[in-house]
Amino acid sequence: MSVVPETPPFSTRSPLAIGDSKRLLAVAAGQRIELGTFFAHVRGVAAQLPVGLHAINLCEDRYRFLVAFCAVALRGQVNLLPPSRAPAVVTDIQQRYPQTYCLGDALLEALPEGGFQLPLELPCLPGDVPQLAADQRVAIGFTSGSTGVPSANPKTWGAFLTSTAQNLQALQDLWADEQPSLVATVPPQHMYGMEMSILLPLLAPATLQAGKPFFPQDVAQALADVAGPRLLITTPVHLKVLVESGIELPSLAGIVTATAPLSQTLAAEAERHFHTEVREMFGSTETCIFARRRTALEQAWTLLPGVRLVPQPDGTRVHAPHLMTPVMLADLVELLPDNRFLLRGRRADLLEIAGKRASLGDLTRKLQAVDGVVDAVVVQLEPEPGHAVGRIAALVVAPQRDEADVLRDLRLLMDPVFLPRPLRKVAVLPRNETGKLPRDAVLALLRH
Repeated sequence: MSVVPETPPFSTRSPLAIGDSKRLLAVAAGQRIELGTFFAHVRGVAAQLPVGLHAINLCEDRYRFLVAFCAVALRGQVNLLPPSRAPAVVTDIQQRYPQTYCLGDALLEALPEGGFQLPLELPCLPGDVPQLAADQRVAIGFTSGSTGVPSANPKTWGAFLTSTAQNLQALQDLWADEQPSLVATVPPQHMYGMEMSILLPLLAPATLQAGKPFFPQDVAQALADVAGPRLLITTPVHLKVLVESGIELPSLAGIVTATAPLSQTLAAEAERHFHTEVREMFGSTETCIFARRRTALEQAWTLLPGVRLVPQPDGTRVHAPHLMTPVMLADLVELLPDNRFLLRGRRADLLEIAGKRASLGDLTRKLQAVDGVVDAVVVQLEPEPGHAVGRIAALVVAPQRDEADVLRDLRLLMDPVFLPRPLRKVAVLPRNETGKLPRDAVLALLRH
């Protein structure tokens, strides 16, 4: 029987990580870093941080991100986690929050003016185990901007403790009583990356691999660098590349994926090729993870302990132990018995043109199914003056096809009223590090 995690009382303080000082926390550049050394690094970096209220954590190395994240919190400052490290995005966030500095590591090409760069050799300071209060605001995560302007979502240490306990319950059967090693392709600034590759090794007995591998051979090497059982934390975009590459990976306890819908076909192919289970997580920056499923075998999602969904006409209200107040999401769901649900799309994705209905998600899937199409997205533009409904438009990556050919094949798959006009062929879609498509980047390509 699952136990519902409880958010610690606001008055309590909790250590930054669980375990004794000899627990292996991270493997970084061939070095094995124990928990006691990590605590010394956190205290050392915290003592050197600039004065300020907020820090934009841009570290590329995952262990250094972890040290910086905890050091910022130990100083009583708030980590700002941008949806992208593009200079314009970082500048916008820095201007929105007072007394904000940027923090980075040696892997960054450049830091904004006035930024703080972690020393190559991290400073160490002895002392007691660092602790944080449950009600301390430690981070603000920003949505990806895939549906508009990125929104801010504050997170407290107590909420992170509770949501991580839920995530552990959802995954722990993959590695039983052993301590898993985590290899992630998703950036730690993204809330899914934060939950799975930063908080999990802190608050569960897990070991962090410090890199952020991208190419299939890099993923294989990162997995080979750590001991089993191994958990690969990735996205559908990265998983598709791994499967299509045909690469063999070291033995895996499981693959975890999120950030975009995972097709049942891809999930099944990944399970066959890598001889492991693929577990898909469902959540958002606003809510953190709150459901899971084994996509290769099931369509329904299972809620994590203590989570409750309340359907609304324009979305779904999420109640969870780690949320101070319920959160409204735009996703439409159908509730099922045994704490399960089916996802039915988003109200904003639903289209009605000339009395006919469709969804942007379904239209995108149909376009992606056209022979020769490598990647694609369908969007609805804002209505032009004098028109009540915006046009349907699309970007498509199809190296061996021209636009007219793709449209001709697409006519066989959808009603003519939903055919995208314009349909623009591009070399690559402007996906961010987690595979999402910021709406402003899509619109910019459609205008050119």
